[in-house]
Amino acid sequence: MTFKKLLPLIAATLVCGSCFVAEARQPQQPATKKPETAAQPVQPKWKLFRAPDGRFTVLMPGTPNKETQTQKTYMGEIDLEIFFAQPPKQQVAYVVVYNEFPHSYGTLTNPQTILEQAQAMVLKTTKSNLISQRNIRSSNGHPGKEIEFVNAGGKITKSRMYVAEGRLYQVMAITTKKQQQTLSKTITGYLNSFQVVLR
Repeated sequence: MTFKKLLPLIAATLVCGSCFVAEARQPQQPATKKPETAAQPVQPKWKLFRAPDGRFTVLMPGTPNKETQTQKTYMGEIDLEIFFAQPPKQQVAYVVVYNEFPHSYGTLTNPQTILEQAQAMVLKTTKSNLISQRNIRSSNGHPGKEIEFVNAGGKITKSRMYVAEGRLYQVMAITTKKQQQTLSKTITGYLNSFQVVLR
């Protein structure tokens, strides 16, 4: 199989990158207001988010934005469902992306092959270097992979991918090295909160 078979992942990684860039480039507040916000950083209110179709749940810092993109592939058009949230005053984006595979592809392709090719596509698309990787499983037994990587701009992404019931899920936290150190426990809690809901 070629990388073209996982073309939908390209849009996902590009969307994630643009979300973070938008947050990082927001204009700074006037210097007179900085001391007020620096002393009391805004803490987002985390709440359980259930996907509109009910097939996954995850803790998010507020209500996530939703976007749908359609990608043309050799299998036909595939829709990417993207959910993302960015807490104020923090250089971090929390993202969940999934796409459905045609029935024949999902049933005939080894899940581990899908995960390995998804990892290769993400690294290639974002021009990133792999920091770590490990095989994982969802709480209800679906095969998955956790990877951490850094791109040329220094942004670090920690991602968990799962193949479940004809879908590929990607759960990501994208941040800077400095912000990652202060949000390490929060990011782990976010990733741990993701649950595939069995039909």
